[in-house]
Amino acid sequence: MLLEDDAWFRGTAPLRFEPAYAEVVFTTNLSGYQEVFTDPSYLGQLVVMTAPMIGNYGINPEDIESDRPRVAGVVVRELSAHSSNWRATGSLLDWLAEARVPIVADVDTRQLTRHIRSRGAMRGVVAVGEEPTTEVRAALAGSPSMDGLDLASAATIGAEYTEGPADARHHVVAYDYGMKRNILRLFVRSDCRVTVVPAGTTTARVRDLKPDGLFLSNGPGDPAAVGYAIDTIRELADGRLPIFGICLGHQLLGLALGGQTVKLPYGHRGGNHPVRDLDTGQVLITSQNHGFAVQGDTSGVPGASALEVTHLNLNDGTVEGVRHREYPIFAVQYHPEASPGPHDAQGHFRQFLQALDSQ
Repeated sequence: MLLEDDAWFRGTAPLRFEPAYAEVVFTTNLSGYQEVFTDPSYLGQLVVMTAPMIGNYGINPEDIESDRPRVAGVVVRELSAHSSNWRATGSLLDWLAEARVPIVADVDTRQLTRHIRSRGAMRGVVAVGEEPTTEVRAALAGSPSMDGLDLASAATIGAEYTEGPADARHHVVAYDYGMKRNILRLFVRSDCRVTVVPAGTTTARVRDLKPDGLFLSNGPGDPAAVGYAIDTIRELADGRLPIFGICLGHQLLGLALGGQTVKLPYGHRGGNHPVRDLDTGQVLITSQNHGFAVQGDTSGVPGASALEVTHLNLNDGTVEGVRHREYPIFAVQYHPEASPGPHDAQGHFRQFLQALDSQ
């Protein structure tokens, strides 16, 4: 594991693989590695797992958030040689090997995580060899940075589709910037028919679908680089439709209404991030996965006077939620659909459904 500041960490390769170059990040999840690896928000990233043993409960076809692993590579301290779970249908190593996802084991992930925390997330490469070669170093130096990178266009679907019964109580159009499957499960369970559309879908097409509400999904990359989505959201945020966004959708909404985003030093990734609801004072334990944030504080979002801040991260004070001062439009930075993960924030789905009922 070589980082762009030339720090490198020894490990072992359970299987041979070609070098993989991407941003190196860490997640503090103790479980849910299959959900992490299939989350499209991790597209273009090498993920370091801070939990000391990974793979102990195997894999199964139900606990996935997309059709395949989306991570560029995986780094672990100890890869379990055996999986033990009544739901397991195979091993993590075989599953990653079939998807051609590199994995490096026996790395001092504590030391690596502390390095990222102090120096910030940066580009890196996993490669097989005794030590980094000149060729690998040169390729790493030439690899793209996450800043200015539109990955939503790579994570999105190719064509729109619909899930849920035709006679559902509500019809929701969901922009897929890299959407997790559990979002759809929760909407369908709440008596919604969901039309999922690609990231580049026009305002006119959304209007033609005549939805009761609009959902802006999670996704990877730099939100400021997704200009086409920002323009479309700005057009749709005119009060005619309730809008609910999460993660990248939250950032895009902030940008569409005049705000700015900033890249965090090492992001928020894990299942235990404390967030304060400024209305009630309640602290939510949330699941998060993002490297950018909307600029602002309790006084509001600079440049976006129509938005008020509703939630703050208690670790670093960054904005975790916003809502429109007049229209039924709101968004949160964290993942209220987290599966597995804390369910403290699932009430945001009920909040959105109530907005649909009042239309």
